Amino acid sequence: MKEQHYQFTVFFEPAEEGGYVVTCPALPGLVTEGDTLDEAREMAKDAILGYIESLQKDGEPIPADKPRRVDPVVEKITVAVPAA
Repeated sequence: MKEQHYQFTVFFEPAEEGGYVVTCPALPGLVTEGDTLDEAREMAKDAILGYIESLQKDGEPIPADKPRRVDPVVEKITVAVPAA
């Protein structure tokens, strides 16, 4: 059987406790992490492979990549919470 190659956009977000949390917009629910960026990349590959294998086992289609078209807007928002 010939291998099929897929490419997905993933996000590596620094975690508060160190390391990186990885998500993939095209694969809902896929979250993994790694202590280093290299480890996070390998964990992402493993998680994506497992996700795709699960889709194939269930006869589901493999989604197309959903690349981010613009940079996110990052800002702090202050809210006032009434005292209890």
